[in-house]
Order: sequence, then C-alpha cells, then structure tokens
Amino acid sequence: MWQAPPAPVSREWLPVLDMPAPGPQNRWTVLLRALLLIPQFVVVWVLSVVAFFVTVIGWFGALVLGRLPGFVADYLTAFVPYETRVTAYLMLTVDRYPPFRFRTPDYPVQVGLRPGELNRLAVLFRIILVIPASIVQGLVYAGWWMVSFIIWFVVLVLGRMPQPLYEATAAILRYRMRYAAYLVMLSSAYPKRLFGEEPGSEPDGPVSATRPLVLSGAGRGLLVAFILLGVVSWTSSITVSVNSGDDNDDGTNPTQHVIAPLVPGPADRAPRSPLGQVQPLGW
Repeated sequence: MWQAPPAPVSREWLPVLDMPAPGPQNRWTVLLRALLLIPQFVVVWVLSVVAFFVTVIGWFGALVLGRLPGFVADYLTAFVPYETRVTAYLMLTVDRYPPFRFRTPDYPVQVGLRPGELNRLAVLFRIILVIPASIVQGLVYAGWWMVSFIIWFVVLVLGRMPQPLYEATAAILRYRMRYAAYLVMLSSAYPKRLFGEEPGSEPDGPVSATRPLVLSGAGRGLLVAFILLGVVSWTSSITVSVNSGDDNDDGTNPTQHVIAPLVPGPADRAPRSPLGQVQPLGW
C-alpha cells in the first residue's frame, strides 16, 4: 500500500557563538582587565542607547512588515556581536582586546545571526514573552559576578581559565547573546540550551570550541551554582530595598519620596563588580 513520504523535519536555527578553546592569558591584562575596558564601556553605552531607539522603530516595522526593516537589522546585527565581544573579554574568556569596529572577521569571538521572517503576534507581545529568559540570564549572570573576584584571581594565578569554568562562562555568554537577539527581534527562536548540547549534535563535526557547546559535569555544576548564587543576590537586593523603604517611612529622609519619581535611582545602586567597576548592562 502506498504511503506518503515523511515530512522533512525542520530544525530550529538558534544564533550561534563561536569561540576558541581556553588558552594562555597575559597576567597583566587580566590584572587590569576592568580598567582597560573603560573606553569600551563608554562605547557600548552609547551604542546601546542608539540600539534602544532603533529597536523601537524595528518593533513597529516588524508589526507591519513581518520582519525588521533593513537598516534596523543591519545596525542590530552589528551591535549585538559588538556587545558580546566586550562581555567575553570582560568575563576573561579571551585575552585579545576587542577592536572598536563592528565588522571583525579575524576576532576570536564570532556571533552568527540570521534575521528573517517574524511572527507578528510574538512581536506584539515580545516584552512579555521574554520575561522568563530575562530572569534566567539575569540570575546566572548575577551569580557569576558574585564570585567574579575569585574567578579573576584564579585566572590571574593560573594564567588561563580552567576548562569547567570556561564552559560555564561560555554558556552564560551564549545564552545572554541569544536573549539579546530574541529581545531585539533578530531571531524568532526563543533563548534555550543554557546547559549546552549533546556530543555529536553538529552533523558536520565541531565548528569551534563552543559549537557545539558540550558541558562537562563540572561545567554544569558551576552553572547550577551560579544560578543559586544569583537567587541569593536578588533576594539580598530585594531585602535591602524593602528595609530601606521601611527606614524612609520612619521619616529619616523625607525628601526622597519627592525626588524618587524624578530620577531612575541613586548612583550608588548601580550594579558593581567586586572590583568596584560598574558592570555593563547587557540587553
């Protein structure tokens, strides 16, 4: 009896992150990593402000066209890799300083993006749909920064990042990049696979150290630890905020209730690393 041939299995394409395996790092650049990145922090902040307004324009355009307008896609496909390269250098996964250029085909950290057709309903509710992914990436990133001083010290002493720590850090970088790509509508695929892929998931063989990203047991354990530390960090922040609000209700600072609605928040509440540098806020 004749049977219809099976329908082809469509494989969802996710934005990819290609990075080299962990190698030796210059201890001087590790020691001064946060200071060296100050110019990049300024550039990323300016680019992110522009990216915000471009994304708003792209959101309206995607609702009408079912895809991002060309100029919006061009800018955002340059911005997301730029921010990812800076974050990768900040998180000590590479030793080569990120260039002040959008197109860097020779840089060791590469991001693959394929903007295309978008579901208009998913675009309309993008801010709501992205909340779970935002929580996940926020927790794991906050957890990494809670122990960033220890990570920095380990890399400084060893002159390289240990493999399990590299795996966990690369997983965080990739998930944050996929979250950013989904948020700004460069990808219709929801961020996933924080804990990596199974061996052999690339049909043509490994492309780089992070494609496929296969985590060892130690690497997965570190990711779980980062998530738990992130929960602790967020819980502590909420507790401090609640206690501060209770103190203000006692009348210790009567002017704050008038000023608070006029400003985003006091400068001393900006997220900081253990080294005292303000962390760049990723998308």
